[in-house]
Formats: sequence, C-alpha cells, structure tokens
Amino acid sequence: MLDQVKIILVGTSHSGNIGSAARAMKVMGIEHLVLVDPQCEVDAQAIAMASGASDIALNATTVATLDEAVEDCTLVVGSSARSRTLEWPMLTPRECGAKFAKEGLQNKVALVFGRERTGLTNDELQKCHYHVCIPANPEYSSLNLAMAVQTLCYEVRVAHLEQEQAHFHADVETEYPRHQELERFYHHLETVLLETQFIKPEQPGQVMNKLRRLFSRARPEAQELNILRGVLTAVEKRFRHSK
Repeated sequence: MLDQVKIILVGTSHSGNIGSAARAMKVMGIEHLVLVDPQCEVDAQAIAMASGASDIALNATTVATLDEAVEDCTLVVGSSARSRTLEWPMLTPRECGAKFAKEGLQNKVALVFGRERTGLTNDELQKCHYHVCIPANPEYSSLNLAMAVQTLCYEVRVAHLEQEQAHFHADVETEYPRHQELERFYHHLETVLLETQFIKPEQPGQVMNKLRRLFSRARPEAQELNILRGVLTAVEKRFRHSK
C-alpha cells in the first residue's frame, strides 16, 4: 500500500526542505516524491539534509502543475490550516491515515504540501478531496515542511500496519474516478450551467466552488460520475434541440 502513496511538494523554495522531506518519507517507508514547480534544485544541500534518503530526492518526479501530479490519483488530501475562508471537508491526521491505508490498497493516493511561507492557494486546495490539519499547539504552531510530512506519513504508516494486523480488505467493488476524470466532469458541469444560464458568465466561481465542495464531500464513485456525465449530456441535447 505504501508504494501507492505520493508525497507532493508544491513550489518548494529551499532545497534543504526537499532533502528533509525525503528523509521523513523514507523513515516511514514512503518513497514516491513529486515536486510541483519547484523554485530550487535538488542540490548538495538537499542531499546533505536527506541523510541517507538521497535516492528519494534524486528520483523525485518534477511536474509543472498540481493537476499533472495528481491526475492518476483517486484520493487527494491537502495539508492546510483551519483558518481559511474556503470551507472544505476536513480530516484529522488519524482519519487521513485510515483513508489512505484503505484506498491505497487499490489506487494511487496523494498528500499535498504547499509553499514554506504561504502554503497552498485556494485553487490548489480545491483540487483536493479533503484538507488535513495537524492540531499543533495554538500558542506555537510553527511546523516546518519536513515536520508536517513526517507527522502525516507516520499516521499513514500506523494505519497501514494496523490494517495488516487486523487483515482488513478494501471493498474491491468500489472504484473511484481519477482526478483528471473529476476535472473533466467539473468542466462539463460548468459548461452546461453556463449554457442553461443557471450561473452568470461573469461570476461562475461562486456556484462552482460550492458544487466542487459538494462533490468532494460526496466522493462519487466512477460509475456514479458516468451517470452524472450522462445526465449533463442529455440536458445539453434537450436544451439545444429546444432552441
């Protein structure tokens, strides 16, 4: 299961943090590191900070966008503080670990971490099914990137080990859509809502953000998403025929 887990770092600006994150990952048995639009190289400092986990840092996949990083994932969780204007389904680290341990048996799953100073943007957070918040001391909640990676990777590993010991098995009949399939659905939905004038062209985001949140909370299965796409196609045909 741990081979199915991606750790995604977005816009990392200090190479040492890449190395430290790689070390945190390897300690927990997770090896798939993805760098999205990094602002630094995997250099000598990164290798030094990796301290024996340089293979993970050197073999990291680099992509330009978060969409590319998660396109083959069925579960994407973004690390975030609660103090956001964007409301989204939240997980505790323990709940996050449990979801990864179950779904990672069949599909690729991703933990997404943002920039050192500013974290993830709201647009990036909207690409996640859930957000996870580490309940640090509110009087001193200064977690660095590697600490956050270590904490959440630990929860994933513990849940995985508990699952192995208890001989849990994922429901093989459940198939979830991949990120790119969800994005195509959202684009199709927005197109239909604009065409039927349900939403205003100058402010589509207000409704679409709420609909994204709704579907992230509902987690439609692949077959259910196909039904929704079919409904949208039928609405399109009917609307165009009536013009």
